[in-house]
Amino acid sequence: MAIEIDDYNEEGFWAKAKMYCKSIGRTSLEQVFTLYYALESEKCSTKDKTIIYGALAYLVSPIDLIPDLTPVLGYTDDMAMIAAALVAVTGCIDDVVKGKAKGKADELFD
Repeated sequence: MAIEIDDYNEEGFWAKAKMYCKSIGRTSLEQVFTLYYALESEKCSTKDKTIIYGALAYLVSPIDLIPDLTPVLGYTDDMAMIAAALVAVTGCIDDVVKGKAKGKADELFD
């Protein structure tokens, strides 16, 4: 199965976030948005951005270690990638990034 680069775009990211927000839960979604908004931070190095893009690409990828539709475990691998990326890029994450992530999560859950 070929993956088109067009599958990895901002529109696809937001579409998947809206579609699966209830499935992955508010806390997990806020973590995803934290990575997304960390990309805008001046504190975010090229290495950090590479880590973030990799984690977000895995999240929106149609290919998973554990298929997303698998009951209970479906998003475990996705969220493990997000958690690992959060730890790796913690220096990019400040109160501004956290505020934007929380605001966007609030918007989708209200």
